[in-house]
Amino acid sequence: MKITTIGIDLSKQSYSVHGVDAHGAVILRKTLSRAKLLELMAQTPACVVGLEACGGAHDMARRLIELGHDARIMAAKFVHPYRKSQKNDGNDAEAICEAVARPKMRFVPVKSAEQQALLSVHRVRCELVRARTALINQLRGLLTEFGVVMPKGRYQMRAHAPRALSNARVPALAREVLSELNAHIRELDADILAYDRRLEALARQSEPVRRVMDVRGVGPISATAIVASVADARVFKNGRQFAAWLGLVPRQYSTGGKPRLGRITKCGDVYLRTLLVHGARAALTMMATRGDRLARWAQALVARRGFKKACVALAAKNARIIWALLAKGEAYRLERVAG
Repeated sequence: MKITTIGIDLSKQSYSVHGVDAHGAVILRKTLSRAKLLELMAQTPACVVGLEACGGAHDMARRLIELGHDARIMAAKFVHPYRKSQKNDGNDAEAICEAVARPKMRFVPVKSAEQQALLSVHRVRCELVRARTALINQLRGLLTEFGVVMPKGRYQMRAHAPRALSNARVPALAREVLSELNAHIRELDADILAYDRRLEALARQSEPVRRVMDVRGVGPISATAIVASVADARVFKNGRQFAAWLGLVPRQYSTGGKPRLGRITKCGDVYLRTLLVHGARAALTMMATRGDRLARWAQALVARRGFKKACVALAAKNARIIWALLAKGEAYRLERVAG
């Protein structure tokens, strides 16, 4: 009665465990605290342990690997079809145990603590950018209530805010409050700039990040985010699989031998996809005046399909190039794209 497969339903305080033997017979089924779970897994012989991707999953996977287990993380949408009845912690653990044993199941690579530390910098920076955007919109909206309309955009706000706040139509009380709001926006600008410089310093210290930054439209923010998110690029069979993981390939709805391709799937990490698309937009603007092979391809695509679709296409191409750089450990050879 040796346990060969275990499914663990993670939470903050209690953990449901479901273990089976090689024949699928249930041997272990209980709910434990975090300390008791690690104590149990330390006494259990090495086996395959399935976890659902959620907060704390990577840390638990690292702890289980240290104990000698083969810990595997799966996306929640892949586990859901294996739950046979109503949703509760015990049934979720059983579904995880069933899913992790499937031969063609796809798993999430376990990230190291260093990778998650680097991603935490991106998450904090992203939240600061979101807060700054919200405050800028609030400032513009409140000024509009007094008939003072500022142009859209962060840089336009910086240029027009002093004049708008000194407008005679804005009452003294509102001017005082909105000036404090504008000062808070300036503080966020300084904080975001500090995070940008920190990411640039981290990018200079990483050899894979420096190689990825050679791709057009990929800067230190995009490069560090991709390298930190992708533990091992070789888990993807080719560049198209990597682009599909980022949601940059067309959605397919084909039947009866008739292929139907639609918009991009938008699966995967929204943050990485956003960085690649924004970077491709900047690169596409610079390519309008260049004559190399990649620039000519981009210019023809813009003329044929439009600027926005060309941005997504270039982002998908960059994703495939990045996969090749990370999976094969090579440098970006610019001479290959020279016309």
